[in-house]
Amino acid sequence: MKNFIIPLSEEQLAKLKATIKELTPLQLAWVSGYFWNLASSENTDTTIKSEEPEESNAPNITIISASQTGNARKIAEQLYNDVQRTGLKVNLQKAGEYKFKHISKEDFLFIITSTQGEGEPPEEALPLYKFLFSNKISDLTGVKYAVFGLGDTSYDFFSKAGKDFDARLSELGGQRVLDRVDADVDYQLIADDWRQKVVEYLSHEGVQNIKTQQKISEIVVGSSLYTKENPFTAVVSVNQKITARQSEKEVRHLEIDISNSHLYYQPGDTLGIWYKNSPDLIDEILSVLKLDKNESVHWEGKTISIFEALTEHYEITQNNKVIASKYAGFTKKSKLKKIVSNVEELSRYVKETPLVDMLREYPVQLSAEQFLSCLRPLTPRLYSISSSQAETEDEVHITVGVVRYHVGDKERTGGASGYLATLKEGDEVKIFIEPNDRFRLPADDSAPIIMIGAGTGIAPYRAFLQQREADVANGKNWLFFGNQHFISDFLYQVEWQRYVKSGILTRIDLAWSRDQEYKIYVQDRIREQSKEIWKWLQDGAYIYVCGDASQMAKEVENTLLEVIKEEGNLSQEQAEDFIDELRSNQRYQRDIY
Repeated sequence: MKNFIIPLSEEQLAKLKATIKELTPLQLAWVSGYFWNLASSENTDTTIKSEEPEESNAPNITIISASQTGNARKIAEQLYNDVQRTGLKVNLQKAGEYKFKHISKEDFLFIITSTQGEGEPPEEALPLYKFLFSNKISDLTGVKYAVFGLGDTSYDFFSKAGKDFDARLSELGGQRVLDRVDADVDYQLIADDWRQKVVEYLSHEGVQNIKTQQKISEIVVGSSLYTKENPFTAVVSVNQKITARQSEKEVRHLEIDISNSHLYYQPGDTLGIWYKNSPDLIDEILSVLKLDKNESVHWEGKTISIFEALTEHYEITQNNKVIASKYAGFTKKSKLKKIVSNVEELSRYVKETPLVDMLREYPVQLSAEQFLSCLRPLTPRLYSISSSQAETEDEVHITVGVVRYHVGDKERTGGASGYLATLKEGDEVKIFIEPNDRFRLPADDSAPIIMIGAGTGIAPYRAFLQQREADVANGKNWLFFGNQHFISDFLYQVEWQRYVKSGILTRIDLAWSRDQEYKIYVQDRIREQSKEIWKWLQDGAYIYVCGDASQMAKEVENTLLEVIKEEGNLSQEQAEDFIDELRSNQRYQRDIY
């Protein structure tokens, strides 16, 4: 220790000690992560908004990220760094904060977008998407562009948002300078190649050696050393079922210890979980394929057993069209080949038939490497965080709906939810924080909020109210929550009742779909309270929606449009403009899946 040289003067060290003296452990953890990111020259998660760039004749180069889970944003940041290193003037912005009415002024435009739901663009990109497909813009002649689409080939509308952006920009007169790329879940190598092509194209255009414009649209502070690629190994401290015994659903509340991680999160963020596949399911698959669990395979330059590969590196709980098509290529079974050749029949088959049951139905002798070639890499699952660090400090909580279903006489379980359901106190789990800047409490503590959720969609609102209580926020809070049964499915009931009693939760409206002859959903309760909702909106309320994208979120938005149209005496187009304005001002935010 005597030989260790502190790289600070005595005066600097004294000032630092005085500054941090009154900080809590949580604040110290945050400051530690903040300073680490400032010192990391390669980390683009720590960026500070700069002053406006100097006047220049340099062309406008803009990179737009339209991200749902953070992947598109990361690629955009990597491209931003690549372009910066060449000395180019470049602007990086999130789709939700981009002034899309200025799009015709761009010289070079690069869009990186994911796709959600049934082919919709990410939530933050909806205003830009609607603007491009409206009659408010007619000409983008002179704009040179390229689109990188992220998607999932197991879905029917693979990378549809990227395809839509690409086609529409072309229709409006934009000049496509690189072919659109549609990348599957294993996207990084494809993204690296595309980024290189973008840089080569810009260099060939002769726009290098121009002073760089270091402008990113917001301040972003990375939380710690731990990321999706380098997760933190945390310890489970609580794993409790919070639905009653008679419930048709199994919902679990998990508390995870993140002491000494320097992980920092905000209400609205999500927790990434790197899960492990069930040993019983792996044994069943290997038995069907007649493969030895110790047979060696290659994984990223290493030799491991196929059992280890299937445990940690490959997706085996979800069947999809790509897997079925690749597997059909190895089998001589004409029936499976016939299914694969029919798009609609294939889509139905993979939704109804898990991977292991397909292998059993159409057996074929494969080597371990051949079988793995049919699969897709395992990807982490994201769960809305149901706690505020202001209250839980060294813990992070999540609310997990365990997926269980039967195929014939066998029970099947979701990969991540099944894994989480089995964890016990003291078990380790690999995690990371995925920020969700499009699902944030108002900066103004006095602003009223309306929270709408069904099932586990209630999770982030638990974090919201914990934070509002910690901040002594005086804004009104209104919760709409729906589930099947009051007695068995009222998640966190005691906590909501406490919040009502204390006055923190101003109003609560509940919808129990199975407690009466006719079904009642949250959208029905919204419709019943249309006048009061309109009054809250006029008072500046923020609306949040969390839950199922395919049904609940769509029905809620349609109902909100009805409320706005009726109570505001507006036309359908005016109501749509109104809700788009709310979205653009981040007063209408959705976390849907």
